[in-house]
Amino acid sequence: MPVKAYSAVRDHDVHFHQIDKGTGSRIRNRRVSAKSGEEVAPEDIQLGYEIRDGEYVTFDKGELQELQPESTRSVEVTDFVELDDIDPVYYERTYWLAPDGDTAKPAYQLLRAAMEDRNLAAVGTVVMRNKQYLTAIRPLDHALAMSTMRFADEVVPRSEVDEVPDRRTKPDPKMLTMATQIIDSLTSDWKPERYRDTFTDELRERIEAKRAGEAITSEPEEERQPKVVDLMEALEASLKNADRGRGRRKERSKPHERAS
Repeated sequence: MPVKAYSAVRDHDVHFHQIDKGTGSRIRNRRVSAKSGEEVAPEDIQLGYEIRDGEYVTFDKGELQELQPESTRSVEVTDFVELDDIDPVYYERTYWLAPDGDTAKPAYQLLRAAMEDRNLAAVGTVVMRNKQYLTAIRPLDHALAMSTMRFADEVVPRSEVDEVPDRRTKPDPKMLTMATQIIDSLTSDWKPERYRDTFTDELRERIEAKRAGEAITSEPEEERQPKVVDLMEALEASLKNADRGRGRRKERSKPHERAS
């Protein structure tokens, strides 16, 4: 079944260039030898893998190009697995898959419907831009989506992070009850459009203000004093705030009565 892949995500970050204050021109990065301080021509640069401090195994670019797999237009599916068994930590970038032409539409719809019915994901490999990726094809929003994935050795096991507790401790019953109440009070349906990157929004506003020649002022932040937090007090305060917030949302959702 031939398909076309379209990126399902976009970058909304604000990107800056480095600018010379004196001339207003961009600052370019140069390839300079750390030993001589001189710029190195592209044809004189080779790749090195550091095996010990300052000691490298080197390769010419041509040597590694021989090892790179050729890009393909197909996904080599090896397994169908339960979709819920794939932890999100493995997902990287997602693409929408669309049938490549009218003749591919029936097979596309059939595969999507069967995978939706069984709640399955097709796991396999694909080569894009001369790199092999582990992939999962899954039904999403009544279509097929392909997500590139990390291989198992790319995911850091919890056991390798000493700071993560490795034993389950029994919490205080009262604290557990309050924590559960907070979670229940904030439980709602997943609506991704509800969440905003406020930093990027404010950054774009500042860019537009500077572009328009407006003066930008910020109030200095008050110096914060360290405070010892009582967990029970924090839970109680959080629960009260959550109840107030939910009450306000309910009031806003009520239909307005018409004046008689």
